[in-house]
Amino acid sequence: MRVTIRYYAGARSAAGREEESLEAAEGSTVGDVASQLAARHGTALARVLDVSSFLVDEVVTAPDRRVPAGATLDVLPPFAGG
Repeated sequence: MRVTIRYYAGARSAAGREEESLEAAEGSTVGDVASQLAARHGTALARVLDVSSFLVDEVVTAPDRRVPAGATLDVLPPFAGG
């Protein structure tokens, strides 16, 4: 199944891109997709993913939630500032 990944702030920097598409196995969870992304992009992104929040189709979600085919997964690292 195809999933669109959108990166924000530090995640964008660590991934070296704003958006990408990923082929994930049917029934993959947010955590599974994050693991695939860490393997694809390396340690810098893996560290960001460990502390990030995720949205699936603009809804805040947990790492154990299944990602539906065609979904958009937003990676939101912690934001600094006030």
